[in-house]
Amino acid sequence: MGICRLCGSKNIVISNAIGVCSGCLRSDKKAIDIAMDLHKRYRASLDLPLQPPKSSKGIKCSLCVNECVIDLGKVGYCGLWTNYGNALRFIEGFDIGVLYAYLDPLPTNCVATPICPAATPCGYPKYSVSNGPEYGFYNLAVFFAGCNLDCVFCQNWDHKNIVVSSNLREKYRFSTIELVDKAIRDDRITCICYFGGDPGPHIIYALKASRKIVELSFAKGLIKRICWETNGLENPNIMREMARISLESGGIVKIDWKAYTPEIYQALTGVDGYKATERVKKNIEIVAEMSKERVEIPLLTISILLVPGYVDEEELKGIAGYIASIDRDIPVVLLAFHPDHLLRDLPPTSISHAKKAVKIFKDFGLKRIFIGNEWLLGSYY
Repeated sequence: MGICRLCGSKNIVISNAIGVCSGCLRSDKKAIDIAMDLHKRYRASLDLPLQPPKSSKGIKCSLCVNECVIDLGKVGYCGLWTNYGNALRFIEGFDIGVLYAYLDPLPTNCVATPICPAATPCGYPKYSVSNGPEYGFYNLAVFFAGCNLDCVFCQNWDHKNIVVSSNLREKYRFSTIELVDKAIRDDRITCICYFGGDPGPHIIYALKASRKIVELSFAKGLIKRICWETNGLENPNIMREMARISLESGGIVKIDWKAYTPEIYQALTGVDGYKATERVKKNIEIVAEMSKERVEIPLLTISILLVPGYVDEEELKGIAGYIASIDRDIPVVLLAFHPDHLLRDLPPTSISHAKKAVKIFKDFGLKRIFIGNEWLLGSYY
C-alpha cells in the first residue's frame, strides 16, 4: 500500500519509491521535487550527471532534447558523450558503438508485431520474403547501452552499469564495419532493430551503419528492414533521417510515449517533462507526415506503457486526443507493465486498466489499437 507524502492518500497504485500520487504531480509544485529524489540517488550511485549538464564553459550536444552543455572532461546525461579536448566525442571514439547484437527468430515479440512485415502479409513482396510470418528468418537485434532518459521502471536498467564501466564497455565495443558485415552476410536476417537503452545516444553510429546496410542490401537484392525502438527525443532533423531510412527499407519507427502530463513524464523519466513531451509530439508529427509516402506498412507505431497509478485515464486521454488530431490510422500499442528496477512496489497492469485504455483510444476514433505483453495482465487493482 503506497502513501502519498503530500496529500496522504493510500492506494495500491501509489508508489512509495516515487513518493507522490499522480494527482499531486499534476497539482502541487512540490511533488516533482519529491519524485526527483529517486533519480538523484540512483544516478549518484553510478556517478552519472544528476541532470542534463548546462556548463557555461562547455560544449553543447544537440543530438536530443536534453541539449547537454558538457564541461571539459565530463560526460552528458546519457554518459556516452564527452567533452574531450574541447570537442564533443563519443566516449569510445569514432565509429564505435557500445552494444550487444544477436539473432532473434522471426516473428518476434516486437512492439510493432501486429503490423510488421515479419509477422503479417504487410509489405509483401517488396519488403518481406513471405506472405505472412517470416518463419526461418531473423531480426538482428541491436541492443545499445546508454539512454538519454532515466526511467524508474526500465526493464533493461543494467545497461547503465556498462556505460559507467570502461572495462564493461570494452567487452561491448562494436565497429560500424562489424555491424554492417553481421547484417549483410547472413541472408536469413531480414530486419535490423535498434533498441536498448535507446538508439538516441548512438544515433550517429546507427545512421552510418544503416545507410551502408540499405545501400548493400539494394545492390544485392536483399530485404533488410531498418527499425527503431526509441523514446522519440532525438533532434527533429535526426528523426527525419531515421524515418527516411526506415521508409526506404520497409522498416518502422516505434516511438514510446511515456506520459502526457510533463510532471508525470519527469517523475517517471528524470528529464524536463515540458521539453520532452513537446519533442515527442514534434517527432510524431514528422514521422506521421512521412508515412503518407508508403501505404503498405505503417511507418510509425506509438507504444505506451500502462504504469499503474501514473499512466492513468487522464494521461491516456491526453495522448489519445493528440494522436487523433494527427492521424487516427496510427497504430497504438498499449504495453502491460511489470515491476522492475526502481519501481518494484507497484503491481503489474490490471486487465481493467488495459480495457479502459483501449476504450479511451477507440472513443477518440483511433482505429488500430493493440495490447502488448497480455500475459502480464491480471486482476491486481
